[in-house]
Amino acid sequence: MLEQTTTKVKRLLPRLSEIVGASNVIAEPDELVVYECDGYTLQKAMPDVVVLPGTTEEVSRVVKLLAAEDVPFVPRGAGTSLSGGTLSRGGVTIALTRMNRILEIDWANRRALVEPGVVNLHISNAVVAQKLHYAPDPSSQPACTIGGNINTNSGGPHTLKYGVTTNHVLAVEMVLSDGEIVTLGGPTDDFIGYDLRGLAIGSEGTFGTVTKAIVRLTPSPEAKKTFLAVFETVDDASATVSAIIRAGIVPAALEMMDKLIVGAVEAAYKFGFPTDAGAVLIIELDGLAVGLDSQGKRIETICRQNKARDVRVAKDEAERQALWKCRKRAFGAIGRLSPNYCTQDGVIPRSKLPEMMRFLEGVSKKYGVRIANVFHAGDGNLHPLLLYDERDEAQVKNVFAASHEILAKCVELGGSITGEHGIGAEKNEEFKLMFTADDMDTMLRLRRVFNPDNLCNPNKIFPSSSHCVETGFRPRKQAAA
Repeated sequence: MLEQTTTKVKRLLPRLSEIVGASNVIAEPDELVVYECDGYTLQKAMPDVVVLPGTTEEVSRVVKLLAAEDVPFVPRGAGTSLSGGTLSRGGVTIALTRMNRILEIDWANRRALVEPGVVNLHISNAVVAQKLHYAPDPSSQPACTIGGNINTNSGGPHTLKYGVTTNHVLAVEMVLSDGEIVTLGGPTDDFIGYDLRGLAIGSEGTFGTVTKAIVRLTPSPEAKKTFLAVFETVDDASATVSAIIRAGIVPAALEMMDKLIVGAVEAAYKFGFPTDAGAVLIIELDGLAVGLDSQGKRIETICRQNKARDVRVAKDEAERQALWKCRKRAFGAIGRLSPNYCTQDGVIPRSKLPEMMRFLEGVSKKYGVRIANVFHAGDGNLHPLLLYDERDEAQVKNVFAASHEILAKCVELGGSITGEHGIGAEKNEEFKLMFTADDMDTMLRLRRVFNPDNLCNPNKIFPSSSHCVETGFRPRKQAAA
């Protein structure tokens, strides 16, 4: 089957070049290797061809051509996905990095029209002078793009207060798997009918290819107060998280880093973290300047009541930015600890944090895999980093086994197997931990409405071992015959 697809794609090269320009078609093996994986490196496979369209119309023409030839394709942005969401096993990758323009900023209504290849942080940079920002802020925000954020409904540290991508995207323009261009949602906050916009956000590219989005711009807070709370144990830090929320305080961000990741971050960035601490919390309050000091005092009291040995406040904006740089670049610091790492993305109730952290310690010992923890503690979105060396097959096998146990425990505790990274090609077998065969069959029927022939981002989300396998649907052209 893959050989047949490869033959078709090679035959289509002249026509693809005609649509997007020869310089925007990549077909040489030494260039395609760049696209063999995304941020999830445990699975690798190369597309037959990569095309880089520059407009919605070019995307539509490419997709129409591929649909007519029954060739699968995968939309791809910056490649920062951490679940194999952009993995191409042959076929065509549609790379959207050329579509990187902010097309319009509507200052009066506080919204912007952007293309999918716009880098997340660039939106906030474009509106900062007007005291606005784009609220969802994944740790990869200097690199990740809006199309990918929409596909996985990305979050970030500040979504505890401000919400995830779906709360800040009013509309998406999408090219369906037959090349039709549709708009889901609209420029106003309220609209009539089913929320197809919300349905598409988080669909991981299995509904179509996002080509534009209208995003909401949020007023920047008047003041911020950022704390670093230091604890002897992860249990004490975890208890503090629940205590803060229970007290009726909703910080803008509430992040945790354990001893292993603190040591790596301090070695990399020299912020002044106490490397002997069991865990640290980064707590940020924002809002009106009036009242922020009194709220800050409550935060400090709660931290100390839960055995914090030290509570510091960033003395100025420069120190605050330095602290957040350390948090958002924590994944990069892992290179000091291990050649490779796999990032998990489970979700649990906040109250279960102490139990889950103890479970992670047990998994680490069971499989001989070091696990560093840096995550969005405020909403229970865990990001355990499993450290390994991909040159050692036994270590790779243990990472897979440990990952499965971690995700199963998240579900057992009443949580989810993903918060913002998506299912992709990584967790599709774990999908069965949360959904029955009937559930999955219903989801597949829904996907057929948008992507009936399963050409757009195939082999993602759904488990191949279930009764509702992807190949169970006949291509549309055969059904019509």
